[in-house]
Amino acid sequence: MPQLTVRSIGEKAYRRLKERARTNRRSLEAEVRAILDLSVLPDRDEIVRRCNAMRSRLKNRFRGDVTRDIRADRDR
Repeated sequence: MPQLTVRSIGEKAYRRLKERARTNRRSLEAEVRAILDLSVLPDRDEIVRRCNAMRSRLKNRFRGDVTRDIRADRDR
């Protein structure tokens, strides 16, 4: 698994990270991982853009009611 070393963190930021970790009942390392994981998730605008792109790609691909096909598949 990749590792990352961050040097020269400001004292105030370090204290706030420690407090946040304590509040969330995590180690400092686990707290920093959680913050990094959340920070790289796509934001709302990116999610909307991706959904619109998918809708465009799928447009006119599926037609009609698929209920009959689903029922036929279940009855097999």
